[in-house]
Amino acid sequence: MDAVAVKPSESKPSDIKPSDILRQADTEKLARIRHTCSHVMAMAVQKLYPDAKVTIGPATENGFYYDFDRKEPFAPSDLKAIAKEMKRIIKWNQPLVRQELPRPEMLAEIEKLNEPYKIELLAAIPEGQNISRYFIGDPEKFEKQPWWDLCAGPHLESTGDIHPDAFALESIAGAYWRGDEKNPMLQRIYGTAWENPEQLQAYHAMLEEAKRRDHRTIGKDLQLFSIQEDAGGGLVFWHPKGAIIRNTIETFWKETHAQNGYEAVTTPHMANLDLWKISGHNDFYRESMFQPMEVEHQVYQLKPMNCPFHVLIYKDTLHSYKEFPIRYAELGTVYRYERSGTMHGLMRVRGFTQDDAHIFCTEEQIESEILGVLNLAELILSTFGFENYEINLSTRPEKYVGSDAIWEKSTEALKQALNHKGWNYVVDEGGGAFYGPKIDIKIEDAIGRRWQCSTIQLDFNLPDRFKMEYVGEDGVRHQPIMIHRALFGSVERFIGVLIENYAGDFPLWLAPVQAKLIAVSDSQMAYAEEVATKMKAAGLRVQLDYSGDRMAKQIRKAELEKVPVMAVIGAKEVEAGTLSIRSRKNGELGAISVNEAISKMKSAISDRTWF
Repeated sequence: MDAVAVKPSESKPSDIKPSDILRQADTEKLARIRHTCSHVMAMAVQKLYPDAKVTIGPATENGFYYDFDRKEPFAPSDLKAIAKEMKRIIKWNQPLVRQELPRPEMLAEIEKLNEPYKIELLAAIPEGQNISRYFIGDPEKFEKQPWWDLCAGPHLESTGDIHPDAFALESIAGAYWRGDEKNPMLQRIYGTAWENPEQLQAYHAMLEEAKRRDHRTIGKDLQLFSIQEDAGGGLVFWHPKGAIIRNTIETFWKETHAQNGYEAVTTPHMANLDLWKISGHNDFYRESMFQPMEVEHQVYQLKPMNCPFHVLIYKDTLHSYKEFPIRYAELGTVYRYERSGTMHGLMRVRGFTQDDAHIFCTEEQIESEILGVLNLAELILSTFGFENYEINLSTRPEKYVGSDAIWEKSTEALKQALNHKGWNYVVDEGGGAFYGPKIDIKIEDAIGRRWQCSTIQLDFNLPDRFKMEYVGEDGVRHQPIMIHRALFGSVERFIGVLIENYAGDFPLWLAPVQAKLIAVSDSQMAYAEEVATKMKAAGLRVQLDYSGDRMAKQIRKAELEKVPVMAVIGAKEVEAGTLSIRSRKNGELGAISVNEAISKMKSAISDRTWF
């Protein structure tokens, strides 16, 4: 069941977003539809291209895919033929029949088909259990055995339960077998499938709108950031306009945290590898870390996390319970190894800045501290216009550290904090990390997509590994509770989400250029320069168009740059000492005095509202 948004908005039928239509879908049924569709697609491919070998074909969040090994590459035109054959199979309306066999019999069946990847998949299944496969068609009613694949299910009862006009094949991509670049390169065909054509139409509308809002395109058009391949993939270069947005966000973050009892810290970008061995990252996170480097016979490691550094700051002094809670906050840049094929604009990079904070407290303070983090998350996220959230609470997994008592007490504290906040949430039983339960917050953007953003994580592991202590009221040394939390997640990814949420139309306080002055002719330029000087002195980010283009072209250019305020200056404005103001959000505002325009803009910036 989906989590209920914190502040659901009231909407009229005409205001229904494609995302609203998609959320009405039965998620369990969709999983069966998509899994069945993947089998139907694989059957269609092998019927049309008998040389194709099948591998795996799971359902995904919005559809399905299947990986094939074939000498000839699939062409985009092949997708039409495959989709046509899929519709024929759907119309054929054959049952999906499950059959279990002992391993030796299943191996013999696979060898008849000459499917080497199925043999590898079979070998990966634990010994001592029967293996299941699914037929498309009842094998007892066919002279020749119908198409089948190894699978645990679930599926629809029949291919006819798939609506023939509610699926689409989308693209072809390369994918290494088992995700290992040492293995053969396969061909992956992606598709999407829904309950009915209305949902498919809504999904495609969502994709079109998402394409229009793609932060990579907007970021390039507005000259906000770039990924310079000469420097290496996954490393973000912030251009002047993008740096203004980033600095504005970071300044707001720092001020808000200082007002809420956090102390700012700054830590190095690397540390001796021994630190990461103590923290456990070298054992459990090695694949996501860059290779170590040797410096004067010592091995150093670029940091993938900030938490061990904050622990060291804590440990530098023996603390008393009277000092608790202690809250350290840092905009700390970390480095993680991502494969080239997984990187995506600002959303997934190799170097990024976490808005990290760690709270050290007693068991009795957990609930109040979690509530404080939730309040701060709401304050910060709502400032950027995010007011609808999906909340998930992840509880104790099978393997964990810490006592059962502390897990139960901590999990209950998280629940009570959420209940006190009045936020609905979904419990992910067993979904917590081995070192503690957590709360995840997904924000809903302007077109209804949800993005994983804030995370609040309790940790019983690092305090134990680093032998952290504090002196309690009883005069005895105790181990503190550690809370990890990030509200943006990462600054880079959050800005990527903001770009797509606003479609590049930033509110006045975030806009890199807040106002553009457009002189009708050269004779008004001196007055325009005086106005620009006065606005800059008031702290406004203003530009004067010196291009000499006609006014219509200057206005069009400012519109393409998505500047929130345009001030046109002609002879009348010079004579009256006014500006003809045009708001991107609210249209023509008419003639306003310079002082009034500055006052109104500063007020909107202070309130962080649109102008």
